[in-house]
Amino acid sequence: MDIDPQQYEDIAVNDNDVHSIVMSYLAHNCFTDTLESFSASIGMKQTANHLEDMEKRKRIYHLALEGSVLKAIELTEQFAPDLLEKNKDLHFDLLSLHFVGLVCSRKCTEALEFAQAKLAPFGKVQKYVEKLEDFMALLAYNEPEKSPMFHLLSLEYRQQVADSLNRAILANSNLPSYSAVERLMQQTTVVRQCLSQESSKEGHPPFSLKDFLKS
Repeated sequence: MDIDPQQYEDIAVNDNDVHSIVMSYLAHNCFTDTLESFSASIGMKQTANHLEDMEKRKRIYHLALEGSVLKAIELTEQFAPDLLEKNKDLHFDLLSLHFVGLVCSRKCTEALEFAQAKLAPFGKVQKYVEKLEDFMALLAYNEPEKSPMFHLLSLEYRQQVADSLNRAILANSNLPSYSAVERLMQQTTVVRQCLSQESSKEGHPPFSLKDFLKS
């Protein structure tokens, strides 16, 4: 369902709201230098503590993304004590990411020893069993990147885990785990999809955020 632009083009948008959305996105993704420059350009100043916390999150995020997972875990435990203890799923994903790194480096003996020491305890919980089987199956392939579980070795998977870690740290600090622009897009998509469900009965195509952004 397409909405006539004339219905919203005259709606005033407060500049401060736009600024808040931009700063939320920059802070969420740890674009510290850009945030400082943007804040200064609109006459605002970020606190030293806020910028320092962003830099810590940024380092943890990039360590996880680049494969230095054990260091990312160490810094997470320093920055947000008990976070991983409370979030077993995230802890499992991070440990699994380290295991995958060992497999990709062809350090199979080290990977097996790590799995026995750090991953095996998760096998006592049913929801982790299938995941453990997928990860352990990587050891059976000379070229794990060509295995049916190749997606576990992908940059997309590492980014997914790193993003989850970033959101968890934000939530632990009582900050939104998603940026304002992400939440706006999520809410807009839900509303437009609901409207599209009604209009689809009349032959209109379902709402697509991707197509909307191209329009």
